[in-house]
Amino acid sequence: MYLHIGNSVMIPERNIIGIFDLDKTSQSKITAAFLKNAQEEGVVIDACDDIPRTFLLCDHPYHRQIVYLSQLGSTTLQARGKR
Repeated sequence: MYLHIGNSVMIPERNIIGIFDLDKTSQSKITAAFLKNAQEEGVVIDACDDIPRTFLLCDHPYHRQIVYLSQLGSTTLQARGKR
């Protein structure tokens, strides 16, 4: 199954490691450093036209991990994944 995260971006559910709310997690220094490093490595994919609300951490066959930014809320994405 695939999860639609916005802007016509679909991710295989089996590759999703976690779905995180940016408002809650960005307050942590560790998370902020992780996202900064991911941005510098070029493994952040922006799947939104507006301000991102959520980031998804995913396995990828060619990189260690990929981070997707989504404008959808974490609860919305989690509910979509349960269907």
